[in-house]
Amino acid sequence: MSRKPLSAVTGLGMTELCRDYTVASWELAVEAIGMAISDAGLKHHDIDGLLINKSPIEDLSAMPMDLQDYAGLRDLSLLNVVEAEGSSMIQTLQQATMAIQSGLAKKVVCVFADTPLQPGGSAAESFAIAMPMMGKLGTEVANGFYSAIAAYAMAAQRYLAVYNRTTDDLAAVAIANREWARLNPLAKIKKPMTMADHHASPWLVEPLRMLDCAYPVNGAIAVVVSDVETAKAAKEYPAYIYGMGQGHKGNTNRCGYQPEIETGAKMAAQTAFKMACVTVDDIDACEFYDAFSISTLINLEMYGFCEPGKAAQFIAEEGIGPGGQLPVNTGGGHLSGYYMQGATAVSEAVMQLHNRAEGRQLNTLNNMLVTGYGGRMQFHAALVMGR
Repeated sequence: MSRKPLSAVTGLGMTELCRDYTVASWELAVEAIGMAISDAGLKHHDIDGLLINKSPIEDLSAMPMDLQDYAGLRDLSLLNVVEAEGSSMIQTLQQATMAIQSGLAKKVVCVFADTPLQPGGSAAESFAIAMPMMGKLGTEVANGFYSAIAAYAMAAQRYLAVYNRTTDDLAAVAIANREWARLNPLAKIKKPMTMADHHASPWLVEPLRMLDCAYPVNGAIAVVVSDVETAKAAKEYPAYIYGMGQGHKGNTNRCGYQPEIETGAKMAAQTAFKMACVTVDDIDACEFYDAFSISTLINLEMYGFCEPGKAAQFIAEEGIGPGGQLPVNTGGGHLSGYYMQGATAVSEAVMQLHNRAEGRQLNTLNNMLVTGYGGRMQFHAALVMGR
């Protein structure tokens, strides 16, 4: 079946991603916006839309709608702050695409910035273990269920118990990410990792170890989403968007529901694949949101690459690291690359599709799955992108 692209990412801007606090989030965002516009071969006056993605742990003042003025953008026909937790960056690209398709805008900047590492921060903030968890119940707080890692440790515990798996499966994900990170100049952790290294890493909330957790950085990432005609003239390898979907299954904690391991990713996949006229067998590579190692196992299953409980077998037989049949998180993902929430997956996808991924560059990129999720994996958004 023939298909037509809906929009394209024509520019990418990334500030330095560092472990030191230098300036506020909005200042980093302004820098990334300018870089993305320049990368797209455009001027600020060409931009007619701005979609802002702030970290859910920051209030609106960190990334206000006034960012338009700080960034030097005028006469916008589209302006909004998108708040969908970790799925927000993917949703900004979706909203930009819908605006372009409807004629509301033609060239939209989508930006994420965050400064989770503050002066005098604790050692816990070195990994994604101190992130507050949104929507906690009173009974959970009373039982010490304080942070995001508690929710994901519970999901991991449920997964391992239901499918009779071990933490070796989590290690396989972390090791594959590290192998990709070693090929990525932007990745923050490149030391080779073995199964023994993973097992020697300390428990944080069992069954998750430190090496199962994302590695936060301060910085900003922005992209320019353009109409298809602009894209044809802008890039030798445009990063086209062919399909998109969302899935919000909810977190109903009642008998018969398993929100920890049965997520809305399946819904997002069905819509995105149908729109892009593809099946899961057509996907050449994946850029998953993977704040914790368990996420990749569940994503592989919910997006249809293997049956529930079979992700570890899929990784062992097919391979998701360099040289594998299904490249996954080719920049090192959140675990070894850099944790910039949904912008991590987007930035790596754009670098791959723009043929800028250097030593980790993939050759076949007809269809790339790019995903984001938020909360306890209950908010999902996905894109099918390609050349």
